[in-house]
Formats: sequence, C-alpha cells, structure tokens
Amino acid sequence: MPVTTTDAPARRHQGVGAAPQPLLWRGLAAATLAVLLAVLLAACAGPPALRQSVLNYDETTSTLDQELMLLNIARISQGGNPHFTVTGSIAATFDFSTNTGLGGTITQGGGGNLLNLSLGSSASENPTFQIIPVTGQDFTRRLVSPLPEEALSTLVFQGDNFEQVARLLASGIEVQQRNGHFDRFILNDPSVPDEYMRFRRIVMHLAWLQQRRELFVSTLRFDRTLLAGLKNAPSVEDLFRAGGLSARRKADGSYDLVEATLGRLLISNYDPRALSNEEALALNDVAQGNPKNFAMVDIRADRPGGAMPLFGAFKLRSLIEVLGAVGRGIEAAPEHDVARDPRTGGGGVSPRSTLAILRSDAAPADDAPVVRYRGRFYSVADTPWDRAGFFMLNLLFQFSVSDVSNIGIPITISK
Repeated sequence: MPVTTTDAPARRHQGVGAAPQPLLWRGLAAATLAVLLAVLLAACAGPPALRQSVLNYDETTSTLDQELMLLNIARISQGGNPHFTVTGSIAATFDFSTNTGLGGTITQGGGGNLLNLSLGSSASENPTFQIIPVTGQDFTRRLVSPLPEEALSTLVFQGDNFEQVARLLASGIEVQQRNGHFDRFILNDPSVPDEYMRFRRIVMHLAWLQQRRELFVSTLRFDRTLLAGLKNAPSVEDLFRAGGLSARRKADGSYDLVEATLGRLLISNYDPRALSNEEALALNDVAQGNPKNFAMVDIRADRPGGAMPLFGAFKLRSLIEVLGAVGRGIEAAPEHDVARDPRTGGGGVSPRSTLAILRSDAAPADDAPVVRYRGRFYSVADTPWDRAGFFMLNLLFQFSVSDVSNIGIPITISK
C-alpha cells in the first residue's frame, strides 16, 4: 500500500515529536526576556525606594528635633521641667527581590501551544531606631553652663542679624571702665523696662553698624613675648621645631622670642588688625579678666557710630536660660516695642519679640514648626525673623549637645 508507506514518515515529521523544537526556542526566548525584565525591574525599583526612604528618615528626624525644642519651650512656659531626647541612629535593612516563572502547555491537533509567563518584584524595609534620652551629669552641665563667646561669633560669622543674636544669647551688658572695672549692668529683661529699653537700643545700634559693614566681630591677634633680651637670634631650625614662634629684633640689637597668639573675641566699630601689638595685648588682658561667656565690646567715640560709645561685655546665657527667656516671652514676661535711639541711623522697625512662639487652640494653617502640649498648640510665628531665630535655637542645641554617644541609656525600637 504505497499511500500508507509514503504518509507515515510525513505524520512522524508533523506529529507530536516535532512540536517541541519550535516550542523550546520560544520558551528559551521567553525565559531570557523574563530574566532581563526582572533585572531591569529590580534595578529600577531599588535605588528610588532607597533614595525616598533616606529622604523620609532625614525629614522625620529634623521635624522631631524641632518639635522637641518647641515642646520644651512650652513646658518651661507652663512651669514644667525640660527633657531632651535625640535620635541616636537609624539602621534600616532593605530587601529587593524579583521572581519569574515560565509555564507551557503543548496540545495536538487544532489546539494551539500555550506559554504562561509570570514576573514579579517586591521590596521590604526593616528599620531600627535608637532613641536616646539626653540625661546625665555631663549633659546637664552643658545645659546649665553659660554659652562661650564662640557661640555668638559663630552665629554672627555666618551672617545672622547681630540684634537677634544678642537678644537671644545675652542676659545683658556689663558696662566697664577701660581698665576692666565694673561700672553697671544693663539687663535684657522685659520685666525691667528701663534697662530692657537701653539694652534693645544698644543692640539696634550695633545691628545698624553691621548693616553699614562698620561692625567688626573678630578675635584679637597679637604677639606674646616668651623670652626677651636674647643676645643672638634663634636659629631657623630651632624656630621651625618650636612652631608658631619667631624672633623680633629690638632697637638695642637684642632679640625677643615671640609667639603669634589668638586671644579673646572683640566686638568693635574699628578693625582690630589696625591696633598696635601693645594695644591688642592690653585689650586682651582686660578681656581675660572676664569669664569665657563674656564677649567684649568696644565702641569708640572717634569711629563710625561713636555717638553711642560703649566699653564692656555681653554676658551670655546658658542654653536653659535661652529656652527660659523664650518660654517666659509667651505669657509671663512678654517683650514690648522699643523705639531706636535718635543717635542710631537707618530705618525699619525692630521686631517686638526675639523669637515669637504662638499659643492657640487650633493648629496653625501655615507650615511653621508646631507641637501640641496640654491641649494647646505652640508654633513658631510664620515670619522670616522668627524662623531664623528658631533655626539659631536649634544650632545652639547642637552646639551644646554635640556627641551623645555616652549620654543616657538608648532605647531601641524595631519595626
């Protein structure tokens, strides 16, 4: 039967045994495509998720710091005790995974060959927070210790308004004689109206000089004599080994061994670099008679703004005193408007409050920092002046707290 013998090979060629060949290639191609898609999906999903998580954590910790600062101001304003907590660390484990699947169904006859492809990706995040109650003798000492003069200079050097810095940091001005002897003290306290007015007028005057670029806030520099009357000049090798030393020849031919020295802070209406070495050294000796939280001020009558001369020092508060002054300003001792002295030029109005904290029954509509305490909302007034003051306050806290690795017992929370 020739038909039977000729048809059999054809059926074997077209039958079930021949179907897997093209199906195999299609399966391999699909599997390769699935792997590539999985890799691309993981590559696309991973970095954006990580980036957004890092930004969210940073925003959250920043907001917490602001709210805790406000909370402590609210506590103090109500006669409560401040308590500080910081986020020590955030450790987050990110797990990005992809899965692919390839399934096939082979049919014979009129049915088609079917391939099923599944592709998926997942991401998980497991954060661990370390919260540190800031307590202990070391932190308490830093909290109640007066701020050093570097706190004032740091804020002024970065361009902050001198009036706002002085009103926030200083408890008053000690007026001194040129030899450093005490004359009188001018309180920065609205509950003492006369002294408060004089203090405000002085800092407005200095801020006016700052606007005119005629206020200098700098460190005194001078050469201090270590050895005097040397017959021979020290060798270059000896001076190099000593570091920072130099030899100065005097009129009689002898030499003095001197050291370039950075002294105390000076706020003035003249460039202290124009002072002679003897003048700078004498001023520094007077400044050294003051504690470290006294920032010397020397406004001379023969220099710009000299119509309101002043010699003395700003006495700086501790961080807890700064918070207390801001807290009392909410209700117990609110600040009031002060007109500038006629001897002070310029225009504009000095803000009434050093840092205005508003208290209300409803949350404010703006995006200023806000916290709820005892059923009331405390928020920073939504003005550039008050936002800048609150930023300074947070900088002062960082300046005081610094390293918290050995402060308090950390509380670890895992999610």
